Amino acid sequence: MSDTLEEFDEQLIDTGDVSIHVRTAGSGPALLLLHGYPETSLMWRNVAPALAADFTVVATDLRGYGRSGVADDPAPESYSKRRMADDQIGVMDALGHKTFSVAGHDRGARVAHRLGLDHPSRVERLAVLDIVPTLHMFDTVDRAMAETYFHWFFLSQPSDLPERLINGDPDGWIASRFRGRHGSEWTIEGDVLAQYASVFAQPSRVAATCADYRAAATVDLEHDRASMAAGQRLTTPLLAMWGATSYVGRNFDVPAVWQAFAEQVIGCAAPSDHYIPEEAPVFTTAVLREFFSTGHLA
Repeated sequence: MSDTLEEFDEQLIDTGDVSIHVRTAGSGPALLLLHGYPETSLMWRNVAPALAADFTVVATDLRGYGRSGVADDPAPESYSKRRMADDQIGVMDALGHKTFSVAGHDRGARVAHRLGLDHPSRVERLAVLDIVPTLHMFDTVDRAMAETYFHWFFLSQPSDLPERLINGDPDGWIASRFRGRHGSEWTIEGDVLAQYASVFAQPSRVAATCADYRAAATVDLEHDRASMAAGQRLTTPLLAMWGATSYVGRNFDVPAVWQAFAEQVIGCAAPSDHYIPEEAPVFTTAVLREFFSTGHLA
């Protein structure tokens, strides 16, 4: 059985229109960890315990994912990265953390990006794992992107087609998200895959996660374009980490892309594909510990 973060305390925190499932452990400066699709806070299972030796680690499930609540209205606006970022502010307020650092992977990194834009006084340091900004992704779509990230366009369909198809075989859908998107030396543990799949056995969560992607293709782009037009950039120190063999790592000059969106950028390639914290947990832990402790890498 894989580490299930059993040593972490768990609670549900009401942030207004949803409750957020939160795992906490450790002491020291606060560090918020945000997961990607189609995962939960469990994705940090082999990183968070080690970080808890130096930080007060807070690992949450994004709204609609894991054990967190589902918005009453499944419209994209209910799952904008701005709304998701506000959820995290509510969590950190409830826990008494006026300032904190954030590491996000995949969807969680997009929430972290919006957190840094909307709440710069709250975020001390920010790490985004295996993404470039949503706006840049949509503005540079090519065949390679459309084939590798086809799920962006599938899940964001305005009809209920993606929900109907995923509900027909949620286990198969979740397995497909990992197949071919990781390094040759790693295979996701069966019990962890089963836990991720169990979330998608719930139609309300399938709908919520589709709404997340619909938001990325609509309201999130509106927010991002407005931020760009206003000259708004991330002011907090930013670590952009990518998988050396991932689509992002192979197709973008990641630090150069982020320099258009942030004032202080450090880049770092991980020995992995897309699922960096799960494929390369020792490397990820060491890099995050150094960055969040010092603001730079050795």
